[in-house]
Amino acid sequence: MQTVVVGTSGTTAADVVAVARRNARIELGDDAVVALTAAREIVDALAAKPEPVYGVSTGFGALASRHIDHDLRAQLQRNIVRSHAAGMGPRVEREVVRALMFLRLKTVCSGHTGVRPQVAQTMADVLNAGITPVVHEYGSLGCSGDLAPLSHCALTLMGEGDAEGPDGTVRPAAELLAEHGITPVELREKEGLALLNGTDGMLGMLVMALADLDVLYKSADITAALSLEALLGTAKVLAPELHAIRPHPGQAAAAANMLAVLAGSGLTGHHQDDAPRVQDAYSVRCAPQVAGAGRDTLAHARTVAERELAAAVDNPVVLPDGRVESNGNFHGAPVAYVLDFLAVAAADLGSIAERRTDRLLDKNRSHGLPPFLADDAGVDSGLMIAQYTQAALVSEMKRLAVPASADSIPSSAMQEDHVSMGWSAARKLRTAVDNLARILAVELYAATRGVELREGLTPAPASRAVIEAVRKAGVEGPGPDRYLAPDLAAAERFVRGGELVAAAEQVTGPLA
Repeated sequence: MQTVVVGTSGTTAADVVAVARRNARIELGDDAVVALTAAREIVDALAAKPEPVYGVSTGFGALASRHIDHDLRAQLQRNIVRSHAAGMGPRVEREVVRALMFLRLKTVCSGHTGVRPQVAQTMADVLNAGITPVVHEYGSLGCSGDLAPLSHCALTLMGEGDAEGPDGTVRPAAELLAEHGITPVELREKEGLALLNGTDGMLGMLVMALADLDVLYKSADITAALSLEALLGTAKVLAPELHAIRPHPGQAAAAANMLAVLAGSGLTGHHQDDAPRVQDAYSVRCAPQVAGAGRDTLAHARTVAERELAAAVDNPVVLPDGRVESNGNFHGAPVAYVLDFLAVAAADLGSIAERRTDRLLDKNRSHGLPPFLADDAGVDSGLMIAQYTQAALVSEMKRLAVPASADSIPSSAMQEDHVSMGWSAARKLRTAVDNLARILAVELYAATRGVELREGLTPAPASRAVIEAVRKAGVEGPGPDRYLAPDLAAAERFVRGGELVAAAEQVTGPLA
């Protein structure tokens, strides 16, 4: 099993994915233990002074003006966790909760939060035991951190509330901790607040969306190339010299990918045959421009994620010179914006893929393919309703592209009067990513069938490799009507799991 060591300098996207999806084991670095100890000494010293310090000896948010006596401070930290664990709605996915907890641990280990080493170790122990707190869909406004989601995680550390065990059964957290020999934490000054005040949920979802979209953008280049072949389009528009004069790096990469997939094709270049075309339709000809713009958006989002992964997000923060200062670094705007940007780009990528599918099915625009790619049109409906499903997914993608970060709703008696809604942006992006995989699966299904129906013409070697692999994966080729849902589900798994990219890369080598 992979081991991820958490130190003081942040973490990587690869480590987040390894912990969230592959149950990588977590260890605290020696530097983290040293930093945790030093920061805690600062907090303890401030806690002993009569002057109020926010988060250490005061209330929180709109209640920050109240000074809290020594004998009530442990209760204060417990109470903030209990009261903030106010989420509602369906449970959030296990991988999201694991990413959320791991990223909070990353900030704790920075030495800027004032949390004791034993609290950090308990966080690692819970993750290593496969215990997953029950976190609900609603409860974060993306400012002052993902408060309710993180509070449900902190509640588990205290041995309260419910959590899912490694066997998938939801039980009282106290029972699960006891079974794994984990002692619940007794929170001290600032620790409850430090466990709640970060953008960790939205960042975790951003990191996983970037990993998924990296696969899907390569997949979209492949399906676009297959559609171009099936439509007897021209590959001349993919020439690198054309893309060099509009030097967007994503566009050049998408065109290069399509050109690699189409190398050696006997189907391209027939646009001047029986039904002359001077140019292919935009959905075919402009595929690199649309996918490329999305790739550049991914690159920007990746930069933001890398900065956040190196950040320590808390309020107040412990500084090396001994100060504990309030700040606004918990505001989720930087992450929220790129989550929304990605939803816009994904919606457009899904939209152009659907337009290519529709063109493949329309006998008036498919350049010789049978209506709806049916075996006996009229008796058979072919892929007519598969395109309906794809269209419904695209329509939802457009709704999901409406930005959450343009919204704000004040809270905490107007103390927290402008929020990012980044958690909501992340939640809708997850749905958009799922839908994009389904949309590309439908295009793959139609394009491979269209290529196979071009009798007497030889597809590119990479296309043949994709067709062979997808047929082995349970997606059947041309023929009479059949129950389509299983085929579409198999195509979705083929795309989502990276098998489409792997099949093409067996011939092309690594795609960009």
